[in-house]
Amino acid sequence: QVQLVESGGGSVQTGGSLRLSCAASGNIASIDTMAWFRQAPAMQRELVATISSRDSTYVADSVKGRFTISRDITKNMVFLQMNNLKPEDTAVYYCAGDPNGWSYDFWGRGTQVTVSS
Repeated sequence: QVQLVESGGGSVQTGGSLRLSCAASGNIASIDTMAWFRQAPAMQRELVATISSRDSTYVADSVKGRFTISRDITKNMVFLQMNNLKPEDTAVYYCAGDPNGWSYDFWGRGTQVTVSS
């Protein structure tokens, strides 16, 4: 079982930047896919970005060009760099891990991101 802990959330104004971090208790190099999800109030959880064990990445259209996912396997950490933030980016951001390519079995508790206009 891998424990995930997010950090780096906060409150910023439109156009600002934040860098979210996800610290894993285990070896993320062996996890098939690491991801960031977000959930805004009264909305369904949304996939934001993924990074595979081969370092291929995916970023949702809604954040493409503004958000970047990366990882440091030496530190067992995954990052989400968020630039040019917009009020619609306001949500709780969750780190998740899919160990085998089937389902996201590992989840953090989330970190709040609030963007004011």
